[in-house]
Formats: sequence, C-alpha cells, structure tokens
Amino acid sequence: MYSLYFSPGACSLATHTILNMLNQKTELIHVSNVKNFEAVNPSKMVPVLKDGDTYLTEGAAIILYLLEKHENNLMAKAGASRQKAIENMMLANATMHPAYGRLFFASANMEEGKAKDDFFKAAAETIDKIWLSVENKISEGPFLGGHSVSPADILLTVYSDWGQYFPVDINIGPKAQQMIKLVQQSEAFKLASQKEADTVAN
Repeated sequence: MYSLYFSPGACSLATHTILNMLNQKTELIHVSNVKNFEAVNPSKMVPVLKDGDTYLTEGAAIILYLLEKHENNLMAKAGASRQKAIENMMLANATMHPAYGRLFFASANMEEGKAKDDFFKAAAETIDKIWLSVENKISEGPFLGGHSVSPADILLTVYSDWGQYFPVDINIGPKAQQMIKLVQQSEAFKLASQKEADTVAN
C-alpha cells in the first residue's frame, strides 16, 4: 500500500486520482496532522508518496514513477505519443502550476492596494494565455491526449479550481472546460475528492 501526504484541493489530488485509476490502495495522510512535515519533505510541499521505505516528491515525477511501475492506458510506453503526453504534463506542471502559484504568492505576501491588484491582473492574463494554449492543443478528442484521459488533463483539472480563491477572472475555453468536466465526473476523481474530504472531517 502507498501512503500519500496531501492537502485538500492541492496538486496531490491529481496523484490521488491517478492512484485510483491504477487501482492502488492508498493511505491518506493530511499534512496538518504531521508534527514535522519538513522532515518528510524539506520544501514542505505536497504531494509526497511513500512507497515502502522510499519517499517520493514532486508531483510530475511521482506520476511518471507510478505510470512506469503499473500497467495503464494513461500514457504510451514509447514513441511520439509518449513524448506528447510528457510535454503536456510539463505544460501543466511546469508552466500552468507556477502561473497559478503567483496568485497564491501575492495573496500571502503583498499588502492590499493597487500594486497587488495590478499583480493579480497580470498573473491572470498570463494564466489566460496558457489556457488558450491548452485550448488549441485539444483537437482530436475531448482530452489533450485525444479520446483517452491523460495525466495532464488531471493536473489541469485540479489547477482550474484555484482561480476561485482570488479576485480575478480566469478565461478557460469551451474545449478545456469540457475536458475539466469529464475529469471531474470520472469515478477516480470523485472518489479521491470524497476520500480527502472524509479524511479532513475525521
């Protein structure tokens, strides 16, 4: 069994969803219940996945680890399709995630006023451009990978929910909205969301 350190609504939700898709039993550990989470991960970021005596960090790296270890249809084993899936994962993890991260940074570190408002606006404009790129990539089916859901779709679905916490309007195109809706309606995503909510409640 894996142990997944998580925070509600964070990118650990994507890892949890993929674990469900791989039919892997997972123990959830809410980071607020860990006395010294920094000892588990010095960056104090989630997700962290414990596999036996090994602690794995960085969401995209964890997902690649899981997909290489377990049989799945989420990513091709080789060739152009695999490369495309990895590129889309990096678009999500290394481009979209940091763009939303600027909103969290400003919210936590900037004083209220015009400078903060301008920062939020500029960050939202950047996020809009990335979502436009996602929109343009969805062409052969409802997902970035075509007719089958991919890790990038799951990551982006989690990130798409973050804009609601800030005084900004994020523009997500109709194809990307449809992709998000399909991921949210999947049993793996709904189960992960519910289990995390139950863990927090208890």
